[in-house]
Amino acid sequence: MEEPLTEGDKKPKLTRSGFQKLIGIFKFISPYRWTLLLGILCLMLSSITLLSFPYFAGKLLDVASGKGGFILTSINQIAFALLAILIVQGVFSFIRVYTFAIVSERTLADIRLSVYQKMLWLPLTFFDKRRIGELISRITSDVGILQDAFTVTLAELLRQVVVLIAGTIVIFVLTPKLALFMLLTFPVLVVAALFFGKFIRKLSKKTQDQLAATNVIVEETLQSITVVKSFTNELFEVTRYKKSLKEVVRIALHAAKYRGVFISFTIVALFGGIVAVSWYGAFLVQANEVTVGELFSFVLYTTFIGGSIAGLGDIYSQLQKSIGASERIMEILAEVDEKDESKSTLKLEGKIQFEEVTFSYPTRADLPVLKKINLEIKAGQKVALVGPSGAGKSTITSLLLRYYKPGGGQVLIDEKPAEAYKLSAYRSNIGVVPQEVILFGGTIKENIAYGKPNATDAEIEDAARKANALDFILSFPEQMNTLVGDRGVKLSGGQRQRVAIARAILKNPTILILDEATSSLDAESEKLVQDALENLMEGRTTIIIAHRLSTIRKVDRILVIKEGIIAESGSHDELTNRNNGIYSNLLKLQFNEG
Repeated sequence: MEEPLTEGDKKPKLTRSGFQKLIGIFKFISPYRWTLLLGILCLMLSSITLLSFPYFAGKLLDVASGKGGFILTSINQIAFALLAILIVQGVFSFIRVYTFAIVSERTLADIRLSVYQKMLWLPLTFFDKRRIGELISRITSDVGILQDAFTVTLAELLRQVVVLIAGTIVIFVLTPKLALFMLLTFPVLVVAALFFGKFIRKLSKKTQDQLAATNVIVEETLQSITVVKSFTNELFEVTRYKKSLKEVVRIALHAAKYRGVFISFTIVALFGGIVAVSWYGAFLVQANEVTVGELFSFVLYTTFIGGSIAGLGDIYSQLQKSIGASERIMEILAEVDEKDESKSTLKLEGKIQFEEVTFSYPTRADLPVLKKINLEIKAGQKVALVGPSGAGKSTITSLLLRYYKPGGGQVLIDEKPAEAYKLSAYRSNIGVVPQEVILFGGTIKENIAYGKPNATDAEIEDAARKANALDFILSFPEQMNTLVGDRGVKLSGGQRQRVAIARAILKNPTILILDEATSSLDAESEKLVQDALENLMEGRTTIIIAHRLSTIRKVDRILVIKEGIIAESGSHDELTNRNNGIYSNLLKLQFNEG
């Protein structure tokens, strides 16, 4: 299966297009730009204020050694000045942290909402090519990386640049000879930062991708927990997860080696440079070319500047990760979706026509599923689709729901192409009761109301009554407020089906699709569900996909689908009396099995 979102060989670089992707993410900051500008201003003021600390610290030593000061002439005055610097810097830092937090949290919430909204509007063809675990990783781990970019990386980048530029200017003004000597250490640190940053970025990307693959295992296993338990494959899944985690740890530790070497080298180079500068500065002090206080100030400035240079290497690595995350998020946001901005309403009559419709699934383009299907269902008619698995029955309903577009021919609704209608208004006319009912993990009331979110309590109760669900609902202590559990596990199969039918009744669709809605039920549940379906089908165009042929005797017409074509068409009686017919043979087989 294609997994374009996590290809390990994608190595985002600090290229123009990469920055454009990152800047594309920054458009989400726009509503909070004034708050961000306040934070940036406070960050710059905080950094500049802090840069005055080494100067006054040096003056403190000069005054103590009797050299005197320019404005502040006593130790107490300078000490109070240093304290004031720290307090002012603390105030600016608080405002910066808080404003950046406001911008970060609100921006990330907007990004998550946009990605989630985009995913919901994307067509099924998108999900056919991606795994759900990978998509969840986009909205969690990738957005988490961007959170680091907004809250830490951006602030640190600005801080280090301000410290580097302002600090360099200050030391050239105060002690030009020492500044020129210090410049000799710059190229070594910069080259090392770029060299190691490249390796660390690649390994961090591999760790991130491997962790995403590990999360997929958890996602798939928990979604299919009943299958895991039924095959007693708990140990197998634990071993599979453990193996993947070992690979995560291996890659992460490999990256840690490079980070350790880089940090060690940085410390040695940084403090080695300080030792060299101190050595040269001691000679200048001996020659009375600089004071002890100026040398002390210079060493502090050198420490600040060296730390900034070393920090830029880590920031470079973080920017690489941020670009990778932004690229994956922007890929999703750039996908063509099905979003329907119109608020139009539509009430169809329910006539359905397929004219020479052909179709192949995008993931299996070379395998035709439907081959020039022609059919007509009049408004209000009940038609059953019968045939072996893989014949194309569900594909017909998928095309009707516009989950996919026909490869050839067209689908007409009320004698107009289905694509001519606004998608949301169109689908509001179609109700589906599937074989495997998926309920949300809330209450019964919330699940029924999903068919009409603004429904009144009376409407919900009436829908439950028509679906033969009210009796079992009222038998629960919490009645409508009973929690159904994850995917409805606290309800039986028949109860879930009746809740789904109540949901469909509340939606009040013109066209109804019943996808083997009673195939997995016991006799008693099937009777209750079948009665509820009779209520639901009344006055609606209905397409029934059925394996149990006993449930479709009363339909107006039966279409037998075989290998992508309509092999037989007629009423139950007509097809039953057809010698060696596919339907009659299927009926005999089921009768013998019964």
